[in-house]
Amino acid sequence: MISRIEQRCIEKGMKMTEQRRVIARVLSDADDHPDVEEVYRRATAIDSNISIATVYRTVRLFEEADILERHDFGDGRARYEEMPEAHHDHLIDLQSGRVIEFQNTEIESLQREIARRFGYKLVGHRLELYAVPLPPVESGDKK
Repeated sequence: MISRIEQRCIEKGMKMTEQRRVIARVLSDADDHPDVEEVYRRATAIDSNISIATVYRTVRLFEEADILERHDFGDGRARYEEMPEAHHDHLIDLQSGRVIEFQNTEIESLQREIARRFGYKLVGHRLELYAVPLPPVESGDKK
């Protein structure tokens, strides 16, 4: 079965080697935002002949072809996700590194309104919220 990313590569006329297919499948199957080292770890579990250099080159190629989107969530590592079909934003848990994707129509409207107030039409944006979990509320605490 062809992965979503492999299908997008084929549609863009890219040559698909077996190693690129494995990397495309790893990225298509990811439900997180892996960095290159994590993609490499997952890919070599499928094909031990894949080198880290191949993963770097392939990820860069997919990014340049607008198949992958690169993120910097403040942890010093470039992280990747398949180019989304619908816009979404990210909430990053600074303690665990978990990334939560969300959509909010009120935030989207507010951003367009802010741009309009300054005399602009918003044509794109990226919103990343950095947070830590709230401390547990102990019984007896009044809030």
